Amino acid sequence: MTIRFDNQVAIVTGAGGGLGRAYALELARRGAKVVVNDLGVARDGTGQSDAALKVVDEVVALGGEAIANGGSVTDYDQMAAMVAETCDRWGGVHILINNAGVLRDKSFAKMEPADFRFVVDVHLNGSAHCTKAVWETMRAQNYGRILMTASSTGLFGNFGQANYGAAKLGLAGLTKTLYLEGAKNNIRVNTIAPVAGTRMTEDIFPEAAFDAFNPDAVVPAALYLVSQDAPTNAIVGAGAGVFQASYVTLTRGIRLAGEDLTPEGVAAHWAAITDRTGEIVPQSGSEQAQSIFARLAGN
Repeated sequence: MTIRFDNQVAIVTGAGGGLGRAYALELARRGAKVVVNDLGVARDGTGQSDAALKVVDEVVALGGEAIANGGSVTDYDQMAAMVAETCDRWGGVHILINNAGVLRDKSFAKMEPADFRFVVDVHLNGSAHCTKAVWETMRAQNYGRILMTASSTGLFGNFGQANYGAAKLGLAGLTKTLYLEGAKNNIRVNTIAPVAGTRMTEDIFPEAAFDAFNPDAVVPAALYLVSQDAPTNAIVGAGAGVFQASYVTLTRGIRLAGEDLTPEGVAAHWAAITDRTGEIVPQSGSEQAQSIFARLAGN
């Protein structure tokens, strides 16, 4: 069955280029009305351009409907105003793709606190601002699809990106609470970890790899994750047409007592503690406590 977004309204942040632009165009092709949010800044968050307006023109050329918004995701009031304007114009917001981001890469030893703070503010706080701005609308209409953008750096680490990695793993954690809180109102929240050749990665990828990792190859995962039949609480890796699922797991662990309940005991039983046989994928934080109770009961 073809996935369509007719009569739905989507907000895509950072949609003036790269992945955001690709998401916005394909949502429009499939019937959505799109808010193209972008400050038009360089990848380090400086400067400004009319990138969002250009994407709106592309959407209109396709026969779709779109409006540009130049608000900063770091300013909650601007995001709330964007949502209010969208609702006044089109009656609601059904989809939010939190895609806006910046890079200020340096080793942690050389990174200024201001660079750490700014990257976390754009990625993590910015996504929280946008999500908060649409949350009550989605609750009231009993429908919402929200996509957070994490990365392999957040999930697995990458030298020189402590600020970026901290923000990106934070977004995966935000998803894991919001999917629980939104469930009763049919709000599904997912995380995508894209690998794409964009202005954010143009001097990181070799030229051949840059071409292979076209943003369009990530779009299928993103649009599925904001569709009517989307899963919820998924972490999906996507790049060059390859799609993967990532999980936060928990081993069964062991119970230590007596003389073993010491740092030396943890060291002596480290292999058993980290044994992945029978590990689980908790669906909420309470499952860790439940697994401990099970071990106490001898299970």
